[in-house]
Amino acid sequence: MSEPQKLAWIGTGVMGASMCGHLLDAGHDVTLYTRTRAKAQPLLDRGAHWAATPREAAAGAAVVFTMVGMPDDVRQVYLADDGILAGATSGAVVVDMTSTSPTLAVEIDRIARTKGIGAVDAPVSGGDVGARNATLSIMVGGDTAAVDRVRPFFELMGKTIVHQGPAGAGQHAKLCNQIVIAGTMIGVCESLLYGKRAGLDLETMLQSISGGAAACWTLTNLAPRVLAGNFDPGFFVDHFVKDMGIALEECRRMGLKLPGLTMVHGLYQQTQQLGHGRKGTHALYLALEALNGDARPRA
Repeated sequence: MSEPQKLAWIGTGVMGASMCGHLLDAGHDVTLYTRTRAKAQPLLDRGAHWAATPREAAAGAAVVFTMVGMPDDVRQVYLADDGILAGATSGAVVVDMTSTSPTLAVEIDRIARTKGIGAVDAPVSGGDVGARNATLSIMVGGDTAAVDRVRPFFELMGKTIVHQGPAGAGQHAKLCNQIVIAGTMIGVCESLLYGKRAGLDLETMLQSISGGAAACWTLTNLAPRVLAGNFDPGFFVDHFVKDMGIALEECRRMGLKLPGLTMVHGLYQQTQQLGHGRKGTHALYLALEALNGDARPRA
């Protein structure tokens, strides 16, 4: 991209702060809004500007990015009286990188079109590590022209950028991603419990299975965190429960039964009930540990 662009960024949480930082590093002029200004302070210290509302942040921006928590948050920042679509100008593009409802993505696209604004849904996978290292997988839905306009920004944040189809298609692809992660996570956590009960040295066990057919991102990146007792979030349990709930709602709409997803969703709800909602998704281990009366594994 030859010249710096005027951008807006809404939401500076675990992943959003790093993603926005890559845009700043590339020389773009970024205006920020987040509910808690203190979370944005490191980015403000690096040259970003502060806005009091999403509407103010969007005013005059060529592209507005959002990375917030829940579908209700997305609806609020886009559609409220002080929201993005009240402030964005005709010709701008809005890009929601939150994992949210495909139906909501279609609704935002429809309303944006009436204002001459392009809309793209672009949820991501890769967690805090991918956000920091700009190696995210970005699943993109929306009009081709709008997607092409924002692709250079995606290339600053991720390595795998795939246009899945029209509005909502990016969100559907992200739900496919979350279904795979749900099944993978329970397998990883149960293998650690089994290995511990069997008396294995868990680090030695992981050396073997990480090099075979069981090899996967979760096993490589999150299983060692479990062994270390580090349940800091790369992606919150609360947000994962939200994503699985959206997927199950879409399943009901499509008349589809996914018993594995239903089971893991229930186990994650138990994880929340144990007080681990703000921990990382690998805190599923803690719920399974409680179910079995086991102590945390020792490598």
